[in-house]
Amino acid sequence: MDLFFAPLACSMSSRIALAEAGASVNLVEVDTHAGRVLATGADYREINPLGYVPALRLDDGTVLTENAAILQFIADEHPAAGLAPPKSDPLARARLRQWLSFIGTELHKGLMLPLLGRETPPEVKAWTLRKYSSRLAYLDDKLEGREFLLDRFSVADAYLATILNWTQATPEIDLAAYPNVKAYLERMRQRPSVAAALGVEAPLFRAEIARRKAA
Repeated sequence: MDLFFAPLACSMSSRIALAEAGASVNLVEVDTHAGRVLATGADYREINPLGYVPALRLDDGTVLTENAAILQFIADEHPAAGLAPPKSDPLARARLRQWLSFIGTELHKGLMLPLLGRETPPEVKAWTLRKYSSRLAYLDDKLEGREFLLDRFSVADAYLATILNWTQATPEIDLAAYPNVKAYLERMRQRPSVAAALGVEAPLFRAEIARRKAA
């Protein structure tokens, strides 16, 4: 099984989930700007025509894309890890999908991508922050008195920790205004699977930035 990833991208959540599950996987770094598999130079769009990560290639050659789908697949393939509620509890499963949808649309795509965009005009960043700060307030309220999004660590936490980590690169967001979110992220960074992922991917990200500057 191959996980195609880019350093500190949303694919890091799949790395975290796979580590939590104790799954055996081959991690394949992708240069998404060049559209190439870093080690071989192969055209990554032959794996995922849209060119983004993650992509998960199974042993039979089947390729899965889209972060939320891959995370749920990992959880279901490793039920003993408890990364998703059991299929016998449809309401709890719906709440997991609810969080995955919220993180993917409201935080990942809606809030963070415009703020991280190097070509995003300042007025667009300001509008984005005004519009989506209510989502951070909502999350802060939901995390009050809770260690995780659900009753235990799940793939939704793997995704949320990955996205919140991006606030290190968005000075527009002051997590001090959202104390429960800030405390949650600090806890997640101490979790072994998250700390290990950051320890591996942060140096790879710095190397990626250096390659872009040298190109």
